[in-house]
Amino acid sequence: MPTQWDFSGKTVLITGVARPGQIGHAVALAFGKAGARLVAVDRNAVGVAERVREFAAQGIDARPAAGDLTEPDVAALAVETALKHHGRLDAVINVAGGLTTFGPVGKSDTTGFDREIAINLKTAFLMSQAAVRALAATRGAVVNFASVAYYRPSAQMAVYTAAKAGVAGLTQSLAAELWPEGIRVNAIAPGMVRTPENVAAAGEGAHYVEMEQLIETVLFLASESASGITGQILAVTNGAI
Repeated sequence: MPTQWDFSGKTVLITGVARPGQIGHAVALAFGKAGARLVAVDRNAVGVAERVREFAAQGIDARPAAGDLTEPDVAALAVETALKHHGRLDAVINVAGGLTTFGPVGKSDTTGFDREIAINLKTAFLMSQAAVRALAATRGAVVNFASVAYYRPSAQMAVYTAAKAGVAGLTQSLAAELWPEGIRVNAIAPGMVRTPENVAAAGEGAHYVEMEQLIETVLFLASESASGITGQILAVTNGAI
C-alpha cells in the first residue's frame, strides 16, 4: 500500500466505490489511509453505506453520497456533502463507469450506446461541473478514468472506446478551461486491472495492471507533486506497450 503520500486535512470525493475489491473501493481506501477525509459516491446506496462503515472501522472519516451520477442533482449533492461535513473539497476522482457494451457495431443498439456514454462520460462531466467552484477555492484537482482503449482501440469495443475517448477529450478541454482557476484536470488510461471480476472473466494468464500501480498513479496526480501537470492522459499498462 502506498506510504509516501500525505493527504491530511484534504477532502477527496471518489465515485464508483460500492463494490468491494474493485477500483473505486481500492482508490478510496488508499486516500483514506493517506489521511484524506472522504466522500464516497455510488448509485448503490447499500454498497456505499457498507464501504463507509468499513472505512470508519479503520479510522477513516468518510461520508456517503448515494445516487445515480447521470443525474445532475446527485453530483451537486455529493459536493454539498463534502462542504457540509468537511468544509472543503480538494480532489475529485471520477472512477464510476465501466464496460457494458461489447460486440460488433452492426449488432449494437442505441440503448447500449446511450448507457455506455452516460456511465463513463456523462458522470465525469456532471461531477466535474458540480465541483468547479469548490475546487477553485482549494486549487484542487480532478482525476478522470479513461482507458488504454483510447490509445489502442480494439474490435468489438467501439462503443466503450468512444465513451473513453470522450473522457480523454473532456479532460483536456477542462484542463485548458480550468487552469486559470487553479484546477488541474488529468486522466489515467489503465489497461486491464487485476480485480476479482476481471480475473474471473479473463483468468490468471491475462496481462494485468496491478491495483497498487493504479493507486500510486491516481494519488500522484491528485497530489501537490503533480502541481505542474494538467491535461494529460497517462497510460498505466504495466509494460504492455
